[in-house]
Amino acid sequence: VQLQASGGGTVQAGGSLRLSCAAFRSVGTMGWYRQAPGKQREFVASITRDDDITNYDISVKGRFTIARDSANKNTVHLQMNNLKPVDTAVYSCYANRGALGTSWGQGTQVTVSS
Repeated sequence: VQLQASGGGTVQAGGSLRLSCAAFRSVGTMGWYRQAPGKQREFVASITRDDDITNYDISVKGRFTIARDSANKNTVHLQMNNLKPVDTAVYSCYANRGALGTSWGQGTQVTVSS
């Protein structure tokens, strides 16, 4: 399944950005991981397909919000508010396809300046 990610960019600390990820077939849970330079990839947020249960890493809880698009359940958005320099990373969206495994979108850079 192809995933198309969009959004990202550069913002000052305290600013906001929105990431979007669109799957071109029906998929299950979708979400994002991120990887900062010199660090391991880490989970950011996810949302289930049928009941929209969300999950966040503690470092972004209360600042980031993941939601499915109201018109297309195969598209999710990650609203990132009150961004901090530590949020600087390449963000990659993913989609679970059950027995078919996991699909990944291309990474998008998020840079937060102090």
